[in-house]
Amino acid sequence: MGSPKTMKLEIFDVEHGACSLLTADNSSRMMFDCGHNASTGWKPGTHLRKQNVTKLEMFVATNYDEDHASGANDLFDNIDVKWLWRNKSVDSKIISHLKSTSGVGPGIERLFKEAEETFTGDGSSPRPDFQGLLTRKAFRHEYPTFEDENNLSFVIFLDCNGIGVLFTGDLEKAGWQEMLKQDDFRKILPRVNVLMAPHHGRESGCCEDSMKLMSNLFYVVVSDKGYQYDTQKTLPFYRRFTNGGPFRGENRHVLTTRNDGKITFNFSANGWGPE
Repeated sequence: MGSPKTMKLEIFDVEHGACSLLTADNSSRMMFDCGHNASTGWKPGTHLRKQNVTKLEMFVATNYDEDHASGANDLFDNIDVKWLWRNKSVDSKIISHLKSTSGVGPGIERLFKEAEETFTGDGSSPRPDFQGLLTRKAFRHEYPTFEDENNLSFVIFLDCNGIGVLFTGDLEKAGWQEMLKQDDFRKILPRVNVLMAPHHGRESGCCEDSMKLMSNLFYVVVSDKGYQYDTQKTLPFYRRFTNGGPFRGENRHVLTTRNDGKITFNFSANGWGPE
């Protein structure tokens, strides 16, 4: 396959969960989380199969809560996943300890089964072919620096044809503040043009010190369903830090799957934007 010239990022409506798919024009694909939509019946593996997709070059787990992994059985039963990228400082024993009160859901259970039985790091699969237009960098806190799933989120920065996208999992303010101590992390924040809001837009994920460094931010994307918590009402906070841009005939700053449904960004040498 040749180097990709265009890339597409789809943020699916999985209610109060997370699932996104990055596709290059050479058909390389990277999925971030694998939540599902209980209301519509949408599931990630079934969706890919309907698109005649049988494999993923990479799957990224940004958070170890069930709403980020509820479609894991459907995904791994239907799709050949070549690489798994995650916070490796957490294993199945640690996640069982962290979830001793709430319990480990079936999605997280399947994710760790795959992580510890299938993805053994033997290097037999070729590296995902996103050469030329995609660079990626991961940031994480190691257990037991934090002892909660949210602040153990796997934070991923993507440079998609010169446009920066930041996935934050369910990172909370304490996790942001600790991550800001890393020079490399602070340096990427001015390059972020699209922010996937942490913790589904809840107040616990808001960190003003981080947002102030995102001086080139155009859009914040919130993956959630109708308001469940007062702490979700953070759109004015995020709007303060965004430049905004065109979206479906309007000038928008904050996009939400609850109001906008599936959100797609296209990145090419000729420009970029959402649809």
